Amino acid sequence: MLKTKSVHSPIEPSDGLRLLVARFRGRGLPADRYDVWMANLGPSEKLLKAVLAEEITWREFLKRYREELFTPAVFDSDNATIKNHGQKFTLRLIAKLSEEQNVTLLCHCAEDSTQCHRFELQKLIEKECG
Repeated sequence: MLKTKSVHSPIEPSDGLRLLVARFRGRGLPADRYDVWMANLGPSEKLLKAVLAEEITWREFLKRYREELFTPAVFDSDNATIKNHGQKFTLRLIAKLSEEQNVTLLCHCAEDSTQCHRFELQKLIEKECG
């Protein structure tokens, strides 16, 4: 099962594998709050700053965030056959893990936040399962 929550929410055994999917780890955040920090799944610093400063809408943020996740890496141009296409394989791995065990995507946003990239990431990962 794939879940989301704030990294600051209480840790529960049902969380399973706890993935911090934020570009920033957070000053003073103890490493025992998460199992793996995957900064590559968080929005870029530029994109995060733009939405927080209200320079772009939430809808535009989500569009650009999806684009960032699937933008091929520079080294893909050297691979004629198999290309990474951004984080596609990472999302597939998380989807597969969540079929076998609980996986919780964590971010610094408040638990009751309605606008957090972790929800979009959850949708994208669940799409990989389907």
